[in-house]
This record gives sequence, structure tokens and C-alpha cells, in this order.
Amino acid sequence: MSLNRLKLTVAAIAVSAAIGGAWALGQSPVAAATPVAPPPTPVVAPLAAPVPAGYPDMRSIVASNGPAVVNISVSGNRKTAANVPGMPQIDPDDPFFQFFRHFRGMVPQDSAPVRGLGSGFIVSPDGTVLTNAHVVADADEVIVKLNDKREFKARILGMDPASDVAVLKIDGKNLPTVRIGSAKASQVGEWVLAIGSPYGFESSASAGIISAKSRSLPDGSYVPFLQTDVAVNPGNSGGPLFNMRGEVIGINSQIYSRSGGYQGLSFAIPIEVAMNVERQIVAHGKVERGRLGVAIQEVDQALADSFGLARPAGALVSSVDKDGPAGRAGLEAGDVILGIDGQAVEISGELPSIIAAKRPGETVRLQVWRNKAARDITVKVGAFQDDKVAAAEPAKADKGRLGVAVRALTPEERRQSGIAGGLLVEQAGGAAARAGIRPGDVILSINGEAVNDTEQLRQLIGKSGKKVALLIERGKARLFVPVELG
Repeated sequence: MSLNRLKLTVAAIAVSAAIGGAWALGQSPVAAATPVAPPPTPVVAPLAAPVPAGYPDMRSIVASNGPAVVNISVSGNRKTAANVPGMPQIDPDDPFFQFFRHFRGMVPQDSAPVRGLGSGFIVSPDGTVLTNAHVVADADEVIVKLNDKREFKARILGMDPASDVAVLKIDGKNLPTVRIGSAKASQVGEWVLAIGSPYGFESSASAGIISAKSRSLPDGSYVPFLQTDVAVNPGNSGGPLFNMRGEVIGINSQIYSRSGGYQGLSFAIPIEVAMNVERQIVAHGKVERGRLGVAIQEVDQALADSFGLARPAGALVSSVDKDGPAGRAGLEAGDVILGIDGQAVEISGELPSIIAAKRPGETVRLQVWRNKAARDITVKVGAFQDDKVAAAEPAKADKGRLGVAVRALTPEERRQSGIAGGLLVEQAGGAAARAGIRPGDVILSINGEAVNDTEQLRQLIGKSGKKVALLIERGKARLFVPVELG
């Protein structure tokens, strides 16, 4: 399965309507009496169907907010491979494009016109519109169409790819606007409503519930997404997500799908993140956000036991940029960040958005768990940047409870990888294999203590309890792996 960003396409959809014939009633052979004109039927206004008990009435939300939800159409040019005899036509984003570029010479570049559709919503009466950055990326022209069929040519005030938020401006006065709510105040299980233009069908509404909060996605985004089961499809990108008070709490942005269409998992950018971007772009034309310079992961029960935490909570630091703000402040891999300025961090997905909301240069106080004790570390927040031979020692097997054969890195391996120490796993079995350790991994530390030779590895494993947390480097990523020892 893969996590696909909502891609905007223009689909030609044929809608056929069946026309049914009317049946005629036959005349009776018996002569009818002289007809008497029936009394006139009083005209009664139709009554709205009652909403079943236990279900929210969303009709007023659609009626009051629909005029502020807009359809966005874009046009522009996208780079493609030129039509060369014997060369397949390949999009530059396709993985095979790099194959042909490297192994068949440089692929000539050409451009092809592209069009796309998306959604958005008006947040100010003078025409400020929010949508997704990926909706208007590479667009030469952006047209905003209102619910009343008026159309405006929009200017892109700014885009923030890191949050996938874009701010547009149309020339209008006294335009309808949405009301801004709070994603933070929302709760899992509450009803939500999306309005947008799936597949170009304007002003379409769909409903569901919030399935999870502060969801981190594999794309590395710092955004703590709202997960819902609202039916969101291509064309819904950039549209608003409403709570039952008729307030916008998110921008529909991504789906999880095998087919490219809705399959039960939708993700929305919290409105607090989007409005922070909007304020900065309108005021300064750009977005600044804070940065610590760490990689983090979730703390599960096994890792909590390994680090001596009372319960799974916080953000586990798996690597630290030694030249970054956290590195300069003394933060280390294996630290668990439990809070920032007294604000608790329950899950790792909360940390990036809290730090991103800080201004570069601002000082924060981190509540950190290290070596089974709590401490405070003061960090000066940095600025987020959106985009950074000798014979090998024979591998020695760990005859104890871990079950790995490891060796020290050669000087050349250390130079190429940038790793000062650690042990390269050449064979994995037993407890290590069951935990997912595999050949090629580099073991950097055990329970937060750096390991550089096999004897030290044996000693650390020997004095460990039933569970240990190994910090490993795999490829270019670092992560902690909890291991239940034999």
C-alpha cells in the first residue's frame, strides 16, 4: 500500500439519464357519469424530512458555508521527456526517468500543458483564499469560481510546501467567508463534514468522523494531521473540513489509497497550522518556523520499558544534528522529550508542530527523560529549512541473548557513512532477528549508551534486563528498535 497525495486531474465523465415513459390507463367500456369537478387542492409547502435521532443535522452547515467554498482550476506547463525515437515518454517524477537519464544519456526536456482542479475556501471578505500548495504548484493561471458562478483570476500570495498550504488573493468585496474553529479542541469520534469539488463535481458534501489526531505520515511532514473517514477524492484537495458548529478545523489534503480514490482514510491539515501560514504570508510574504535539528520516533510500551518510563509517552530522539540547535544545547540520541515549556508531549507527532510554531531565535525549555531521570534542557530554536581503506575486523558472534554477528566499521566505511563508531551487523538471529534487526544495520547504542566494540556490546547486553532499545542506522535513517532478550 502507498500513501498517495491527492493528484488533480480533469476527468471526462459521461452522465446518462434514463427517461421513463408514462403508462396510460385504459377507458372503461361502461359509460361514465357526468364528471364533477373536484374541489381545488390546497397548496402546502413541503416539510423538510426530519433527521433520525442520534444523527446531526448538517443541512444548515452546508447552506451557510457553501457560498464560501470555492472551486479552483489551474493551468500551466509541466516538464516531460521529449519525443525521441526509441525513447519512451516518461514523466520526470517517474522512478524510471532517472534510469533512462543515467543509462541512455540525458533525456531532452519538453513541456506539456496540464490542467487541474481543486477546492479552497474564503477566509476574509476582501478575497483571501486558502487551498493546498500542491493544487496550485507550477500553475501559470489560477481561476477561482464561487458557488454563485462568479469567476475570479487569482494571485498566489505564497506557498508553503512544508505544510502544503497556499494563500491566494482574488479581487472582491463583501465576499462570504467561513468561520475558523480549532482542530486542537476537536475529539476523536466527533462528526465532521467536507465540502469540495471531487472529480470536478462542485459543491459536493460528504461526512464522517474524526478517526485519529496528530497523525504523522511517512512523507516526513511536520504536520500533525487529522485522520477522518470522510469521503475525500481528487478535487477535494484544499477544501474545508467543518465541525458540527459550522467551523473549519482543517484543510483536506491527502488520502491513503491503493487505487488513487477514497478508501476510508483521509487526512486534513489542522486549521491552526494553516492559519499560522496564512498570517505569515499575508504579513511577510514568507513563512518562518522553528527547528530543533533532531529525528524522532514514537515511544511504544517496549521502548518505554527499556528506558524506564512509567508509561509510553513523549518523542524519542533517534538522532541529533550535532551542529543544530538541539546538538549545541546538549540533547542526545536516546533522550525522550516529554514536554516543551510545561506543555506535555504525549505522542511524537505533537512535537514538530509545537516547535514549528516557535519563532527562530526563541528560547524553549525541554522536559527530557535521560538515564531514567527527568531533566530540563534549554534550547535556542533555529530556523527550519525546507530541504542537508583498511582491513575489516572479522565479525564476531554474540553468544548471549541478542543473537548477532557484528564487526567494527572500517575507516573507509566510517568516512563514507559519517558514523564515528558503531558495529555493523553481518548476521542476525534469535532475539535481534525477531525484533527486525537485519544484516547491514549499524548498531550505534544500547539503551542510550554508545557502543563501539564487540566486548562492550556483550557487557551492555549482559547487564540489561529483559528488554533493550537498540539505536541503529539503516540506510540514511536512524531509529530505535526495542528487543526482547532471550
